[in-house]
Amino acid sequence: MEKIKISLYTLLKSLSNAQDLISPILSNHHQQVAYMSFHLAQEQGFTLQEQKDIFLAGLVHDIGAISKKERLDVIEKEAFHVNHHAFIGAKLMGDFKPLANSAKLIKYHHLPWEHGKGTMYQGEEVAFGSHTLHLADRVCAAIKKDQNVISQIPKIMGEIVAKEGSIFSPGAVQALKSIYKKESLWLDMVSDDPVNKINFSIFDIVELEMEDIIELAHIFSQIIDFRSSFTARHSAGVAVIAEKLAFMVGFSPIECQMILVAGYLHDLGKLSISNSVLEKPSKLNEDEFNEIRAHSYYTYQLLEPIPQFRLINEWASYHHERLDGKGYPFHIEGQNLSLGSRIMAVADVFTAITENRPYREGMTQECAIMTLENMVAGNMIDERVVTLLIDNYDMIDALREIAQKEAEEKYAQFLTLYI
Repeated sequence: MEKIKISLYTLLKSLSNAQDLISPILSNHHQQVAYMSFHLAQEQGFTLQEQKDIFLAGLVHDIGAISKKERLDVIEKEAFHVNHHAFIGAKLMGDFKPLANSAKLIKYHHLPWEHGKGTMYQGEEVAFGSHTLHLADRVCAAIKKDQNVISQIPKIMGEIVAKEGSIFSPGAVQALKSIYKKESLWLDMVSDDPVNKINFSIFDIVELEMEDIIELAHIFSQIIDFRSSFTARHSAGVAVIAEKLAFMVGFSPIECQMILVAGYLHDLGKLSISNSVLEKPSKLNEDEFNEIRAHSYYTYQLLEPIPQFRLINEWASYHHERLDGKGYPFHIEGQNLSLGSRIMAVADVFTAITENRPYREGMTQECAIMTLENMVAGNMIDERVVTLLIDNYDMIDALREIAQKEAEEKYAQFLTLYI
């Protein structure tokens, strides 16, 4: 079974940064929470493994907040429904073995302490790490980006101490009291890269099974797609089609798995796009179209820090490049576009034109084939890959439908989960 030596921290950092693209208000929020959680855990004497678990939980603690509005609500206030996204995040991460412990912390990271009642929830024990994560999240959410952070410390501390015992765990608050006078702590949190201020010698390079990486990529494809009913099934279709086309052109088994990961992550940069643009059924204006055109650039930037993902990043991020050099955002010409990138472009186009969207039905087979052939004639996409797809149209389209039906069912579950 294929394994890849990779830093789970680097992988999660790159992927969690994608969530913070949704709004400038969210910039570095996950990193800040990871940083503060780690220091509070250290101060409370958590074990080394517990420190690692809470740090990783901090990096993805709001992963279940799908929409931009929910993400902003989570930052700005703790509404009555705030546990909704925490439960979803825990469900998403719970089956991913390397983050199983972190998922448990995420599940209850908005649960109030309630003078000790918060140690249990509906018969389930709640770890102290969840309450520490809760405190770190609220401290970081209270920081105003347009004001000097050191000047804000007294007010933030006053608000936290006033809720000691009722909202926040006394142990976590006492830990904060022990470290809050260090100006460096707060200045680190508002720096460009808070988590890099931590000594990462404690984070081992781990060997992940390729199946683990596929699972994590699939989780993030859900975060990308489930923001909108307009995109709820897209990445699932692209991923399975790219994998099948790669197999048919002779890619090795590991390369087929890599392109499956690329398919799941190809629209990672779409987290930077507002829902109003994603869900606009009419023609986009120039600014809106330019916002769309930037998404594959952001995909590239988010995946670039992961050296083991060099090919995955290339295949994922070049899916809007064209053989004639008129694609975007890099304008790479045909001779410089790898076969994997060409496969991804065809998989993306085919999925986009054949899938049903809320505002229109997918193309018929006849129209889809005509569209693909016209794009080949215009020197936009690869003829060999398109020919393979057309020659196996029914089989490939059936794969797309199965994958997208599963994604649609998953999306429906998320719409009703814990409501």
